[in-house]
Amino acid sequence: MPVLTDPQRLELLKLLQDQPQMSQRDLAQALGVSLGKANYCLKALMEKGLVKFGNFRKNPDKRVYAYLLTPAGLEEKTRITVAFLKRKVAEYEALEQEIEQLRSDLEHRRIQSDALPERQTENQ
Repeated sequence: MPVLTDPQRLELLKLLQDQPQMSQRDLAQALGVSLGKANYCLKALMEKGLVKFGNFRKNPDKRVYAYLLTPAGLEEKTRITVAFLKRKVAEYEALEQEIEQLRSDLEHRRIQSDALPERQTENQ
């Protein structure tokens, strides 16, 4: 079964941290993946020790469960966030260079077209 991309894994860890009581169905919908894939990914995170599953004992409704990030899960979320940010900064810088090159090309073409003599039409 395919694994989540880093942006999807980051989003999953954010969702679990911000809304630990989300159901697997809600997580799947938020991530845009199937329920089976969400279940598979949650199990993988639990096996890696990044997430634990438990219920709130003080809650009168004992059926309320939550997915909680472990300290290792918080570290993984931080690691992925840093990597994601580095990648986005690199993409931004590459786009800046591409935009600057396009502007330069347009300016060069404008200067060249301004230097050309006017085209004579047949009616003149």
